[in-house]
Amino acid sequence: MQRQADTAVADRSPQVQGFAPVAAADARILVLGSMPGVASLRQARYYAHPRNAFWPIAAQVLGFDPAADYARRLQALRSAGVALWDVLRACERPGSLDADIRVDTLVPNDLAAFLGAHPRLVRVCFNGAKAASLYRRHVLPRLPQRPLQYVDLPSTSPAHAAASVGKKLAGWREALTMPA
Repeated sequence: MQRQADTAVADRSPQVQGFAPVAAADARILVLGSMPGVASLRQARYYAHPRNAFWPIAAQVLGFDPAADYARRLQALRSAGVALWDVLRACERPGSLDADIRVDTLVPNDLAAFLGAHPRLVRVCFNGAKAASLYRRHVLPRLPQRPLQYVDLPSTSPAHAAASVGKKLAGWREALTMPA
């Protein structure tokens, strides 16, 4: 019996933990990913994979240098009213692919508390289909009613090659631009 239990434990992927949110108190837009990938976890930075298009796209839309150091890029987001976080606080996932997230290990972030602390938020943008589906299934049913716009965006991940960078940029430009 113990051998069977040991095998079950050995088959489990290591649990990965996400990051704290990046947000100013007056944030108006929240960008949600699913869970940071391996490169991001190693560097403790959002969207750290060199081929992830998030930073080049955000820089082009919001007008900052994509090569700026990480702290300055985060400050540029905050100054533009854009908050950054992930749907999941923790999960088991081998590698970086969203498709490999073990559904039975999901631990969502406390988005109810986040939304309560950021009353000016009007739009939630999902960086990819997995972030959107995780939010709608595991977070949205537990949230108090609040009028928010939800925008599904093409993933900036290099694994999502179905959409060109130009197509991704067009969707992201519209989502990250707040009407005056």
